[in-house]
Parts: sequence; C-alpha cells; structure tokens
Amino acid sequence: MIEGALAGAGLGLGLFVLLRALFPARPGLVARLLALDAVREDAGASRIPILLPDEQVGAFRRSLGARLARLYGARGWEARSVKADLALLGRSFEAFLAGKVLLAVSGLLAFPLLLGWLVVMGWGASLAVPFWAAVLVAAVFFFLPDLQVKRDAAAKRRDFRHVVGAFLDLVSMNLAGGRGVPEALMMAVSVSGEQPNWAMGRIRDALGGARIVGITPWQALGQLGEEINVDELRDLSAALGLVADDGAKVRTSLTARAATLRRRELAEIEGRAGERSQSMLVAQLLLCAGFVIFLSFPAAMKMLGV
Repeated sequence: MIEGALAGAGLGLGLFVLLRALFPARPGLVARLLALDAVREDAGASRIPILLPDEQVGAFRRSLGARLARLYGARGWEARSVKADLALLGRSFEAFLAGKVLLAVSGLLAFPLLLGWLVVMGWGASLAVPFWAAVLVAAVFFFLPDLQVKRDAAAKRRDFRHVVGAFLDLVSMNLAGGRGVPEALMMAVSVSGEQPNWAMGRIRDALGGARIVGITPWQALGQLGEEINVDELRDLSAALGLVADDGAKVRTSLTARAATLRRRELAEIEGRAGERSQSMLVAQLLLCAGFVIFLSFPAAMKMLGV
C-alpha cells in the first residue's frame, strides 16, 4: 500500500515538473511591477556593480543557479536579505541557489542508503521509514546554507561597522585639515595603503567607481549600504547629501556619528560578554548537579534497598 502510494506520488511529481517545464507560467503582476521599478531606477540614476562575487563557480552550477534565479524573479521572490548577505560575503545569488538544491538532492541520496542498510540488517524492506528520513535530511540540507550565510554575514557586518567608525574619524580629521568632502573621503580610504582591510577596500572601490560613472561619492556610499544592508552607510550618504557644502557641519556630524558607533559597539560587546557569562554559569550549575547526583545516587539506592 505504502509502496504504491510513494510510486504514484513520484510519478505525479515528475509529470508536474515536466508540464511546468513545457508550459512555463506567465509572469505574475508582482514580477511585472518589480521589473518596471527596476527599469525606472536604472533610467533615473546611474548605478554601478559595486560588489562582484569572488567565488569561482562551475558551468553546471552556474547554469542551474541562473535558472533558479529566473524562477525567483518570475515569482516575485526578491530575497533582499539573502542577497545583501551574499553581497557582503562576495558570493553570487545564483551559486547560492544552486548549492541549496544540490545539497537537498544529496540529502535524498540517503533514501537508497538507508533502504540498503535495513535490508542488510534484516529489519525488513519497508519504504516508509527510509523515505521520510531522506526527506527530513534533504530539508535540513536545503536550509543549512541559509543559516551559514546569516552567521557569516552577521560577523562580517559587525567588522564592517567597526571599520565605518574608523572611516568617519579619518574623514573628520581630513575635513579639519581644510579638504573638501570628496577629497576627504578619498584620502580617508587611501590611508590604509595598497593592501587595505577588506571593508576599507570595499569603500575605496565604491568611491573609485563613483568617479567613473559620474555620481557623487556619498551616492556611491549609499549604493554600497543598500548592496550589503549596512544602515550606517545609508545614513552617512543621506547626511552628506544634505550638508555636503558646509564643511563645519559635516565634520561635527561625522564626529558625533563615529562616537555613536563606538558606544553602540561597546554595548554590543558587553551584551555578548554577558550572554557568554550566563551560558558558562548554566554549564557550571549543570556540572555541579551532575556531581551531586553522582555522589548521592549510591547512598539513595542503599537507603531504598535497591
């Protein structure tokens, strides 16, 4: 009974995929509106590819990822948070999607392995247990890349905010020396030398690209903030766009923003330290409880006469 149901489900799924491949769905209203907004944005302002993926992707994985990305676009699934995390990590969205699908398919390979193991052990050849176990493994494998990307991007975003604070201090010092805002921004990123920190290198690339396409440096910083989802860069871009002609106001604003970033970073560090102290306290309490149980268990068993 179960074998027939699974075979029918597999056949139905295969026919569904075949029909969707032969007769693809028309783009929905959301997808068309997003495409229209993208055209308007490209026509209204110059935009440069600030971040390029650093990873090398094979031809098959690139082709599969491109198809999945087109599917996402047709359905109107933007995945802005994931794209921002991948941009910060220097990875492409297409390769990420292809990796998720390939990992899920590799998880499904657990089905024949579990089935063979059950047959060898002589525990019967029922398809229900290995099938649902393989489905569970595939689901876990499918969501593992998301968790890894979020964890890595959160760590890099903290480092980037720290660099932004130092960058604001450098810009403020250059403004105090009599330079204009564009020159102060370029001098601040050139202090790190030919091999800068990765975050400072991203800022330098953004400012250098602004000269090529003819946009202001603070617009380039705003684009970079949108690309990697760093609010501090977006706020800096908006503030420089408002008071770029008044050097004294810019210097005061940048100094206050740098101080705010440092205070926020210190508060986050203290919060993480408190969480780790609490986790260590819980571990110590569990260790003490286990030691007490280990000492009292023989006496308790003797008193109970067991």
